[in-house]
Amino acid sequence: MFDRILDPTGLSAGTATVATSAGRVPTLVGTRVGLLSNTKKNAAQMLTEIGRLLESRYGAVVTIQRTKPNVAWPVDEPMLNEIKAVSDVVVAGVGDCGSCSASAAADGIAFERAGLPTAVICSDAFEVTARAMAEVHGDKDFEFLLTPHPVAVLTEAQVAQRAEDLAAVVAGRLCEAAR
Repeated sequence: MFDRILDPTGLSAGTATVATSAGRVPTLVGTRVGLLSNTKKNAAQMLTEIGRLLESRYGAVVTIQRTKPNVAWPVDEPMLNEIKAVSDVVVAGVGDCGSCSASAAADGIAFERAGLPTAVICSDAFEVTARAMAEVHGDKDFEFLLTPHPVAVLTEAQVAQRAEDLAAVVAGRLCEAAR
């Protein structure tokens, strides 16, 4: 017989916090973009390329690019605040494994709650994992941007092509006018 059931998420029982989506920016022209990578191979390169495309095509300005110290943990409050201080929107990822997809979901929800529209990129093989974590964080309908799995094994040219394929979708997630 069981005395109790342990929750592996570390969250207490009770009502989940309801996520608040940040309002989309009206335009990307002059919009300050923060990029948050998660240490997965090719993640920083993909985000850098997406940032470059947001600048060249939409007039956005990348103001900060950071890499989380641990792929499996959500962004900590000091790093979130550092990015928030110099950004109007955030692009985060790449969720290309179970733990990093889950933490990417948590990152996106944290930035949205902080008032920053956020585009979270995950590979399609881990959508279920990311969705489960989003639900744990109170937003089962959080909108992820999916890219084919895997990302970590791509060549530099393939990473650039994936960024090209995602740029308009990222813009649409961040900006109402780009939808």
